[in-house]
Amino acid sequence: MKIAVSLLSVALLAGCSTTRQELMKEPILSPVGTGLTQNAPIVQPATYAEEPVRHVNSLWTGRNADFFRDTRALNVGDIVTVKIKIDDKAKLDNNTKRSRDAGVDVGADFKGAVSDFSLGTLGVTLGLKNGSKTSGKGTVDRQEEIDVSVAGVVTQVLPNGNLYIAGQQEIRVNFEVRVLSIAGIIRPGDILPNNTISYEKIAEARISYGGRGRLSEVQQPGWGQQVLDSALPY
Repeated sequence: MKIAVSLLSVALLAGCSTTRQELMKEPILSPVGTGLTQNAPIVQPATYAEEPVRHVNSLWTGRNADFFRDTRALNVGDIVTVKIKIDDKAKLDNNTKRSRDAGVDVGADFKGAVSDFSLGTLGVTLGLKNGSKTSGKGTVDRQEEIDVSVAGVVTQVLPNGNLYIAGQQEIRVNFEVRVLSIAGIIRPGDILPNNTISYEKIAEARISYGGRGRLSEVQQPGWGQQVLDSALPY
């Protein structure tokens, strides 16, 4: 009986992090194209103005502004390199204090008599007091530094000519996979001649930099502990 309980405990502990497919093996890489499908275009074309229609006997259109064709990404399926260089620091320290006191006193005297017999004086006093105090403190000290590049694929051309791009990069070193994902909307004019664009030029940017594998597993609590943390009210 003790052996069965021990085996069950080991199985439960193993299930807290590593999947059965990755047990005693390196993490499995995602199939090519995963970054495109998980960041599928959801932009409503009706929110953008239509591109001007080309006039008869005219070679000019907004889409063909690059009359002398260059190598920049302009169409669905083209690839553009995104330069991500983040060096941000944020430090906030807020203190708030609040207090309030209130009091109310109400008094009343009653006198009575029956014939020549006096009932005396009856006094009633009602007092109410109220007080409240609030004290709060919040501190944020954050520093982020990322300097990487990732290639994205144009998955949609919006009616006004802007491009929706998405891409994902995975690198496996031993038993750890580094995953870098990018998605957002860019203007063709912001793409540099070498077919690169800086991340701050991306509207609605969605940038994810993380990993999965043995190191990431030990840095996260098991699923059992996470369930308890979300269920327990204290």
